[in-house]
Amino acid sequence: QVQLMESGGGLVQPGGSLRLSCAASGRTFETYGAWFRQAPGKEREFVAAIRGAGGGMKYYGDSVKNRFTVSRDNGKNTLILQMSSLKPEDTAVYYCAAGFGSPISSSLRLVSTYEFWGQGTQVTVSS
Repeated sequence: QVQLMESGGGLVQPGGSLRLSCAASGRTFETYGAWFRQAPGKEREFVAAIRGAGGGMKYYGDSVKNRFTVSRDNGKNTLILQMSSLKPEDTAVYYCAAGFGSPISSSLRLVSTYEFWGQGTQVTVSS
């Protein structure tokens, strides 16, 4: 069993930065892990994913490309999302997710690919 716990959310002004962390217990992110977000009244949206033993394969949603960076600290069993140039439309609850196996790359954007989810952390971008 895997338990995931996000941290680092909060209130930030437009243009600012925020760093989210997701600590895993029970297993590691060595196969693949991801971040999703969900705004009120909207479906859960893919943000970023990372896979590979060295974490060298990264994928991003179109709306966050070139602004967000996903990384992994295997030693600390932690998934990280560094967010910069934040916009009001980035406001949402952010969730980390993990799974095991070898899904095809395109499926990493799908909620159904992931077996384990954190409880979410709120990110609010507002002046």
